[in-house]
Amino acid sequence: MVADLTRSARAMVPQTEARTPADDLTGFPPGILRRLVIKVGSALLVEPDGAVRRKWLESLVGEIAQRRAQGQQLVVVSSGAIALGARRLGLSRGGRATLEDAQAAAAVGQIILSQVWADLLASHDIAAAQMLVTLGDLEDRRRYLNAAATLDRLIGLGVVPVVNENDSVATEEIRFGDNDRLAARIGQAARADAVVLLSDIDGLYTANPQVDPDATLIPLVEKIDARILAMADGNSASGMGSGGMISKLQAARIATGAGTHLAIASGRVESPLRHWAETGRGTLFRASARRRGRKDWLAGRLTVKGRLSVDAGAADALRQGRSLLPAGVTGTSGAYARGDVIDIADPDGAVIARGLAQYDSQDAERIIGKRSEDVAALLGGTPRAAMVHRDHMVLL
Repeated sequence: MVADLTRSARAMVPQTEARTPADDLTGFPPGILRRLVIKVGSALLVEPDGAVRRKWLESLVGEIAQRRAQGQQLVVVSSGAIALGARRLGLSRGGRATLEDAQAAAAVGQIILSQVWADLLASHDIAAAQMLVTLGDLEDRRRYLNAAATLDRLIGLGVVPVVNENDSVATEEIRFGDNDRLAARIGQAARADAVVLLSDIDGLYTANPQVDPDATLIPLVEKIDARILAMADGNSASGMGSGGMISKLQAARIATGAGTHLAIASGRVESPLRHWAETGRGTLFRASARRRGRKDWLAGRLTVKGRLSVDAGAADALRQGRSLLPAGVTGTSGAYARGDVIDIADPDGAVIARGLAQYDSQDAERIIGKRSEDVAALLGGTPRAAMVHRDHMVLL
């Protein structure tokens, strides 16, 4: 199995002679990509004892300053607030023993974290801005647009935004839970060309390299399918962060679906971006075609209110760009209102699309499987054109 995956991994790498300089995205060079999001995990920024890894961070900030001088616009998504706050407060288990501990540690640690970034960027005459967001800020369409506008204005002013989840108020039910997916969503909101996840591992392997010595690094992924997802391991190598390879693949799906390249590269070395560019060790997930802004937002959402199941004919029609009609729906689940975001699943249960419901869940239950001409008699009045219209739907 590993041998087959290794051969597949090699087959995914474009031949050097067939590539042009514009195709070479290794290191996400400033001359090719205009706007870049850099995600820094807790294990890279904070020592096991809770101290800032200042020398390493200085090397990364130096790279940011150099890239900025070359014309690249940068956004940082930085973990570390909980770990830093836990050290200051003397909390056990890195501040993650309870939700209350994590929230208190985040409140204290965020001040420390933002000051570190501000000081190091200021040493290169770069202004830093702090943005704390919650899941709701990027799941709600209006708040998402507000965040996008703020990011764009800050970048236009030459500022480097430093973004983190607002863990001091987030709860288990309303949080990203990891900064990998947050970075992908910020990449969407900032209309970034690329996102790089600096990690304690240097990319996606065919198996967990800590367990399987034959595991092989995959340098390029063109499509995130079931075979790629099967390679993921949910554990964070450091035990400090909240993400793992599963969250990184979820982030890659969000980013690439919005037309943004995403890479996983090692942050265990100084000047990690230069190291990736020079060695090529990392995994690049190549972007698909960019969608319109609203469909980017739909595809990248992490929460939905319900689900419609469809038959094979309806699934084929959706893939051809058509709207979803009641006749092709075989089931509905969840409690949702008109305008809520819902998923659409094929007969095998795989989610193939996401869109805005045109009927609430109670009315949807009454009309599934019915012909359009029968819907008016069932509900009374003039029926809507579809259960989910193609203009308010995105294929996944």
